[in-house]
Amino acid sequence: MGFPALNGKTKICGLFGFPVEHSFSPAMHNAAFEELGLNWVYVPFCISPDRLKQAMQSITSLGLTGINVTVPHKQAVLPLLDEIHPTAGIIGAVNTIVNDQGRLVGHNTDGAGFVKSLTDETGFSPRGQGVLILGAGGAARAVAVQLALSGAGPLYIANRSPAKAEALARDLQQATGVRAAALPWGRELPQEKVNEVGLVVQTTPMGMAPKAEQCPDFPFQAIRTGQVVCDLIYNPGQTLFLKEAAVRGAVPLNGLGMLLYQGVLAFELWTGKTAPVAVMREALLRQVSKAEE
Repeated sequence: MGFPALNGKTKICGLFGFPVEHSFSPAMHNAAFEELGLNWVYVPFCISPDRLKQAMQSITSLGLTGINVTVPHKQAVLPLLDEIHPTAGIIGAVNTIVNDQGRLVGHNTDGAGFVKSLTDETGFSPRGQGVLILGAGGAARAVAVQLALSGAGPLYIANRSPAKAEALARDLQQATGVRAAALPWGRELPQEKVNEVGLVVQTTPMGMAPKAEQCPDFPFQAIRTGQVVCDLIYNPGQTLFLKEAAVRGAVPLNGLGMLLYQGVLAFELWTGKTAPVAVMREALLRQVSKAEE
């Protein structure tokens, strides 16, 4: 079924970010719309922080159906919404907005997308499993909250700024009841903690193209066979961090699945239809391949 021509009935979704030129989301969502024969289109909008309030008002005034939100706006949109889904409220960030008959409802599909990728691609079930998270930024918070809500625990947070790790651990305990604690960064990480957890998640940008030669300082000798090790970076597809972990018998997972499934969940919130996951994955893989050329 071909993609319908744009006309007066076309429903518009999009992305608010600054910048947005690098985003793979338009290719992923437009491929999904085409596959299902939906008269929808996904457009990236480059919105500077000083224009965010006006842009948010445009969602209802222009009748936009849904919006993805990326850096630097994920926290800034919170006071501009009519309703915030409870999980997004705990995370403190929104990446998906649904225009529900003029009411703007904020969701966060990042953490749920990560857990969906984790379970589908590695078979790992978070319930009752200890987790070590490297980093304490927005991605770390989304992943940690969703893992806690999925029954994981204890959660350990290691970050170059100890205060940020401690703050995230404290917030997790207060919001979800999970047992959480901060750990030292780098080679000072207790090897017994690294060895005991079932899952390690690297959430920092270290190792992302074009600086693919970088790798977080980490006691890789403590990795054990069968441990699941994730790096949220997807370009390159296998970071030095994942390569070092895989050499020691870990099950590696990059961040492409998280990107895919956060988009899948957003698509389903907007359209009410089951997303064509295989088509969306193929569109993402084409974009990654182009980016690596």
